[in-house]
Amino acid sequence: MSAEAADREAATSSRPCTPPQTSWFEFLLEESLLEKHLRKPCPDPAPVQLIVQFLEQASKPSVNEQNQVQPPPDNKRNRILKLLALKVAAHLKWDLDILEKSLSVPVLNMLLNELLCISKVPPGTKHVDMDLATLPPTTAMAILLYNRWAIRTIVQSSFPVKQAKPGPPQLSVMNQMQQEKELTENILKVLKEQASDSILVLEAALKLNKDLYVHTMRTLDLLAVEPGMVNGETESSTAGLKIRTEEMQCQVCYDLGAAYFQQGSTNSAVYENAREKFFRTKELIAEIGSLSLHCTIDEKRLAGYCQACDVLVPSDSTSQQLTPYSQVHICLRSGNYQDVVKIFIEDNLTFSLPVQFRQSVLRELFQKAQQGNEDLDEICFKVCACNTVRDILEGRAISVQFNQLFLRPNKEKIDFLLEVCSRSINLEKASDSLKGNMAAFLKNVCLGLEDLQYVFMISSHELFITLLKDEERKLLVDQMRKRSPRVNLCIKPVTSFYDIPASASVNIGQLEHQLILSVDPWRIRQILIELHGMTSERQFWTVSNKWEVPSVYSGVILGIKDNLTRDLVYILMAKGLHCSTVKDFSHAKQLFAACLELVTEFSPKLRQVMLNEMLLLDIHTHEAGTGQSGERPPSDLISRVRGYLEMRLPDIPLRQVIAEECVAFMLNWRENEYLTLQVPAFLLQNNPYVKLGQLLAATCKELPGPKESRRTAKDLWEVVVQICSVSNQHKRGNDGRVSLIKQRESTLGIMYRSELLSFIKKLREPLVLTIILSLFVKLHNVREDIVNDITAEHISIWPSSIPNLQSVDFEAVAITVKELVRYALSINPSTHSWLIIQADIYFATNQYSAALHYYLQAGAVCSDFFNKAVPPDVYTDQVIKRMIKCCSLLNCHTQVAILCQFLREIDYKTAFKSLQEQNSHDAMDSYYDYIWDVTILEYLTYLHHKRGETDKRQIAIKAIGQTELNASNPEEVLQLAAQRRKKKFLQAMAKLYF
Repeated sequence: MSAEAADREAATSSRPCTPPQTSWFEFLLEESLLEKHLRKPCPDPAPVQLIVQFLEQASKPSVNEQNQVQPPPDNKRNRILKLLALKVAAHLKWDLDILEKSLSVPVLNMLLNELLCISKVPPGTKHVDMDLATLPPTTAMAILLYNRWAIRTIVQSSFPVKQAKPGPPQLSVMNQMQQEKELTENILKVLKEQASDSILVLEAALKLNKDLYVHTMRTLDLLAVEPGMVNGETESSTAGLKIRTEEMQCQVCYDLGAAYFQQGSTNSAVYENAREKFFRTKELIAEIGSLSLHCTIDEKRLAGYCQACDVLVPSDSTSQQLTPYSQVHICLRSGNYQDVVKIFIEDNLTFSLPVQFRQSVLRELFQKAQQGNEDLDEICFKVCACNTVRDILEGRAISVQFNQLFLRPNKEKIDFLLEVCSRSINLEKASDSLKGNMAAFLKNVCLGLEDLQYVFMISSHELFITLLKDEERKLLVDQMRKRSPRVNLCIKPVTSFYDIPASASVNIGQLEHQLILSVDPWRIRQILIELHGMTSERQFWTVSNKWEVPSVYSGVILGIKDNLTRDLVYILMAKGLHCSTVKDFSHAKQLFAACLELVTEFSPKLRQVMLNEMLLLDIHTHEAGTGQSGERPPSDLISRVRGYLEMRLPDIPLRQVIAEECVAFMLNWRENEYLTLQVPAFLLQNNPYVKLGQLLAATCKELPGPKESRRTAKDLWEVVVQICSVSNQHKRGNDGRVSLIKQRESTLGIMYRSELLSFIKKLREPLVLTIILSLFVKLHNVREDIVNDITAEHISIWPSSIPNLQSVDFEAVAITVKELVRYALSINPSTHSWLIIQADIYFATNQYSAALHYYLQAGAVCSDFFNKAVPPDVYTDQVIKRMIKCCSLLNCHTQVAILCQFLREIDYKTAFKSLQEQNSHDAMDSYYDYIWDVTILEYLTYLHHKRGETDKRQIAIKAIGQTELNASNPEEVLQLAAQRRKKKFLQAMAKLYF
C-alpha cells in the first residue's frame, strides 16, 4: 500500500461517525456511508429504522409559493432516498419476517411498490395477467415478494392483537395513530379485493422450474448508474441474490397454506387446499435441509397448522383411529357437547390435549352461550370444571371462569365436580404431588362454600377421605362450623345498576380477558370496579384494539374526569356498536340501555348521543326482523325518526350514518308525503341526505304526471351531476404512475360520490332504486364517445344533455352504474328492467355470453320461464337485435336466423346471411324445428340442395311440411304455432346459457 493510500484510509477511519449538526439519513446520504454503517455489529439506528426514515423523507409533501400542499417532488434527492431504503432491505435479504415485524403496513407497502417499480413491473398491469416464466428473474421475484406479503398481511390482520398500553392521551399522538390506522385499513381493503389474484400469482409460481434472483445492494447501485445494462444482466440470470426453486416453492407453499387456512373459516372445503400446501411445505423442508440460506419457516407453527388440518379435513382411511383433536372437532360440529365433556375427563388422566386447545373450546362454548343458547350454560360449567381439575393437577391457579360459574353452587354442580375429580386421578399410580394438588383443591373448595350441607357432601366423599388425613378433615369441619355466618352477596337481588358489589381481587390479565369476552353490562361494571381497585394508573378502555368508538364521540367520552366512569361508558358503547354490527341486537340493546342509564346522571350531551344510537339500533332491528317480511314499522319508530331529523340541539355530536339510515328508512317505507311537504326548511339546507331524500320522494310522487310537471327530476339530475363532476385540482402525479389507492372525489356537490353510493345501498324500495338507476344510466349515455346505449325504465324524464360535459367523471359514472345494478339485483333478482340494464352493460363491454344470460333471464322472470309470452316492452326490437348480435359474434348463426323472426318485421337479409355461414358453433339443423317462417325454411331447403347436403335438406323439408305452418291456416293457428316454437327455442337457449 502506498503512503498516500495509507493516509487516505487513516483519514477516513478517523472521521467522526455522526456530525452533531446533521441527521443520520442526511449524513448517510451525503457521505455515501450506508454500506459501512450496515456492516457494523450493532448499527444505531437499526436498518429497519433507516428504511422508515428514508421513506418518510421521500414521501414528504412540498408546499408551493401559494402555500398549497403538493405531492412529493420526483427529484434526485427523493429518488436516492428511495434507493437507499431498497438497499437497506436488500441488506436484510428481503426477509419478510424481519420487515413485517419492524415496519408498519403503509411503510412496507411503499417499500415493496418501489421494488416493483425498480424491477421493471409495468404500472397498471395486473400481476395475475403476467407470465412469470417469461419475465426477468428479478422482476418475477419482486412480484412474488409483493403477493406473498399481501396474503401474509391479510392473514395477520385476521388475528386478534392486544393493543399496546398507551400513556396519557395526547391529541397529536391520537390523530397520528388514527391516520395510520385509517391508511392501514384502506391498504388492507385493497389487498383483500386483490386476494384472489395474489393467490393465483403464487399458485402459478409453484409451476416455475427455474431459480430466481432478488436485488442486492450491488444490483441496485448498478440500476442507479445504468438501468438498461442491469436489466439485461438480470434477464440473463447473472445478477442479484440467487433463490433456489425449492426455497422459493417452500416459502410460497407455506404462505398459501396459511391463506387457505384463514379462508377455511367461511368455506370449510378450502381446508383441503391448506392441508395439501402445508404437507408439501414439510416435504420441501426435508429436501432442503440445512442447506437453506433464504427459507425461514416457523416449523412449530407449521406443525400446529398440520395438526389442525388433520382435525379439520377428514381422513380417507376409515381404519385410522381418530385423534382426540378430531373427536372434539366432530363433537362440536354435531352439537354433541356431552361427549366433549367425556373426552376432557379422559384427557385429565393422559394429558394429551394442550391446555390452550381446551381453553379455546371453552371460549367457543362461552361465545355460543352468550349469543342466546341458554342450554349451553350447564355444558360451559362442566367443561370449565374439567379444565380447572386439569389446571390444579399440573399446579396452575384456579381460573376466573370457574370462580364465576361456581358463585352459585348447587347439589348438581358439586356432584359433577366430585365425579370429575374422582375420574381424573388414579390413586394407585398417582404421584404424591398430584395427590397433594387434588387435596388442596378440595380443601379450598370447602373453605369457599357458605352452606355447610355442601361442605358435608365434599368432606364425606370417598376421594376426600382418601386424600386427607383424619386430623385434617376434622380440623377443616370444625373450622367451617366455627366460622361466623356471612351474607352471600351473590344471591341478593340486584335492584339497580350501581348496587352490584365487586368480587374479590384476581389476576389483572385474567380480568382483562373476561372484560374482552363479556357482553353483560352488569358483569362489565363489576370487572372494571375490581380492576380500578387494583390499579389507578391504567386506562382499561384501551385493553382491546377491537373496541372502536366513532371519533365524534370519543372526544366527549375521553373528557370524562372520573376514570371508572370514562372506561365504563367507552366500553359499553364500543361493545354495543360491535354487537349491532354483527346483528346481535338483543345484547346491543342491553349495553346501550345500561350506558344510557349511566350517562343520564351527569351528561345531557351523551344522553342524547345514546338516544340517537338506540334509534339507529331499533331501525336495524326492524329492518332485519319483521321489516324483511314487509311489515310496516310501528308509528312510534317513525315519529322518533322524524324527531331525529328535526332535532336542533346545539353541540350534540352526530354520526353521518344515522342521518343516512333515517332518510333511507323513510324512503323504504314510502313516507314520501313527509319528505316532500313536511320537512323543515333548515333541514334541507343543513342535511344533504334530507335534501337528496326529498328530491327522490318528490320524483317518485311526480312520476305518473306529464313530463312538463317533473321539475323535481331536473333538480335531482343537477344534484347528481354535480356529485359526479371533478374539479381541476385533482390531477395525476408528475411521474405518470397511478397510486395504489385512487381518490377522485368531487367537492362540488352536496356530498361525495362514495357517500352517495353508500346511501343508495341502504335503499330497498323498488321504485326509488329504479329511478336512481335510470338517472345514472342516462348520465352514462350522454357522453359523446358512447357506442352502445344502456336502456332503463323512466329514462325519458331526465335531460338529454349537460352544459359542461368535460367536468363529469364518466369513468366513475360507469363504475357506479355497475355497482348499483349489482346491488339492485341482490335486493330483487327478478326485476326484468334491472336484468336488462345488466345485460346492456355486458353487451357494451363485449361480454356477449353474459349479456345473453341476462337477456334470457329478463324474459324468463316475466313469462314463467317462457311458458307465457314475453311482454313486448321487455323484448323490444332493440333487445332482440342485441341478442342477434351476441349470437352472431359467438358464431351461433342458426340462432341468429331464429331470432330474426322475433322482430316486428322479420329481418330476412340478416337471417339469410347468417344461414350462409358454414362455420357455426350451434346445433344448426337441430334448431330447424323452432323456425316458423316458411320463407326462411324454403331458403334453407334451397341452400342445402345447392350444397348437396341431402340429410339437412330433408330435415328442412320435414319442418316445412308441418300442417300448422300451412299458409292457408287461420291467423290464430299460425300465431299459436309461432308462440309454441318461441317458447321451446327460448327454453332451449336458457338451458344453454344459464
